[in-house]
Amino acid sequence: MERNYSWMEYAPPTRDAELLDSYSRTITGVVGQVAEAVVHIQVQKPVSEGTGRERQQGRGRDQRGEQQKLMPASGSGFIISTDGFVVTNNHVIEMAQDIKVSLADGRTVNAELKGTDPSTDIAVLKIDVTGLKALSFADSEALQPGQIAIAIGNPLGLQHTVTAGVVSALGRTLRANNGRLIDDIIQTDASLNPGNSGGPLVNSLGQVIGVNTATISNAQGLCFAVSSNLAAFVAGKLIIDGRVKRAYLGVAGQVVNLTGRMVAANRLDKNTGVYVYEVVADQPAYNNEIRTGDIIVSFNGRPVGTVDELHQLLNADVIGRAVGLDVLRNGRKIELKVIPGEMK
Repeated sequence: MERNYSWMEYAPPTRDAELLDSYSRTITGVVGQVAEAVVHIQVQKPVSEGTGRERQQGRGRDQRGEQQKLMPASGSGFIISTDGFVVTNNHVIEMAQDIKVSLADGRTVNAELKGTDPSTDIAVLKIDVTGLKALSFADSEALQPGQIAIAIGNPLGLQHTVTAGVVSALGRTLRANNGRLIDDIIQTDASLNPGNSGGPLVNSLGQVIGVNTATISNAQGLCFAVSSNLAAFVAGKLIIDGRVKRAYLGVAGQVVNLTGRMVAANRLDKNTGVYVYEVVADQPAYNNEIRTGDIIVSFNGRPVGTVDELHQLLNADVIGRAVGLDVLRNGRKIELKVIPGEMK
């Protein structure tokens, strides 16, 4: 008697299964491409009482001259040059008295702090190793909500952990540990935990789109990264000068789209601007003419379409100088006078 076992045959793959497999191949391909450039950063930080300045000046001793207790801490970072420059967060290495970097091949080496910028929570380390795998920065201005975002780091000390999600939103702001606002923050739902700080957020091509920096306690799917354009700009300054000397306007803003009518009527070069949602008074800058709700479209004669562009124009050359600031107010372009101060 012939038996029919057709019920045991596997069903043909569905379109959903094919798409899922394609997504999996994308993630695994990116991980294989970039994981070698992701590092684990281990530091020793003082835990004695006293101010941060006292602890830094004490170099291992508290203000009474007694030996301080040191506490281990860790974070993530990623290599940006074959000769050993590493990007991480400022808060990962802040006040650290000893910094070590563990590479993907198992080696652990001492690291030198080349420079740090608390205002963007970016720091650059240098390790004495050559021939390293390095990551490149993508153009974060080209990002769109919904595109793939992959985070690789060392959450809770679990090295080379991979999480994936999407770019949830652009143009967010965060307050840095020094009280300054970090503009142009990327929001993602790629899961981050303590220890992910300083690791890369990459796109489907394996390029860095952001530096993972923060999560919101008791929230799910709310994770943040410093945009790649801002991180690349700051890292370059830290490598060359050891610090970022920048001008300061005393405003907080985010990118907004402009209507075609606004662009045409005011003969603007860009279809975006920087919306001012806070003006901070009593700062080392003259900004009395700026109002909340203004949209900055030009600074010192140069078109401004994004926060990154404004950051780059607020350089050391304009500190203490009276310069023109073009804003849209009630849909019309007007020129204001500002005198940037130096950010401390």
